[in-house]
Amino acid sequence: MRSLTSALVMFCLFGLGINTALAWNANAVKNCNITIGEFKKKDKKLDNFFTQAYGYAVFPSVGKGAIGIGGAHGNGVVYEKGKPIGDTSLTQITIGFQLGGQAYSEIIFFKDKKTLDDFKNGNFELGAQASAVAVTAGASADANYEKGVAVFTMAKGGLMYEASVGGQKFSYDPY
Repeated sequence: MRSLTSALVMFCLFGLGINTALAWNANAVKNCNITIGEFKKKDKKLDNFFTQAYGYAVFPSVGKGAIGIGGAHGNGVVYEKGKPIGDTSLTQITIGFQLGGQAYSEIIFFKDKKTLDDFKNGNFELGAQASAVAVTAGASADANYEKGVAVFTMAKGGLMYEASVGGQKFSYDPY
């Protein structure tokens, strides 16, 4: 009887663990799909990037703060040909004149399979010189890929003054 009770407890705990993980991923994908809709609503021409890119990483909320030394972090989902394939996180450390805090959404488009594979394999970093396009109506019309990527951001709130240097690093965990 005791081993049956132990087995039942283990089964319940294991089952809850799986369901929690699946629910979290489903929630992450849901948040990313909402973010994609917000980006498309702000700039209708951005749809071309979603249909033509081999893949993209969506970060619904990146928090950034600084007093001299700054940092940013956000979690998201990686998509390949429009289908979610894994979780990702973004980390950034910056040094320079900076003060404040802000939140923003970010989408990174990967032009081809090689660029997406580099991202998935951990061979990807956005350097300090990488430029992002702030999404406004029609902003994507003049946007182009640089080294196989195009980056778009959309402010959510906060105020940040900065003249800083720092790159973004990423992690990837496949489903």
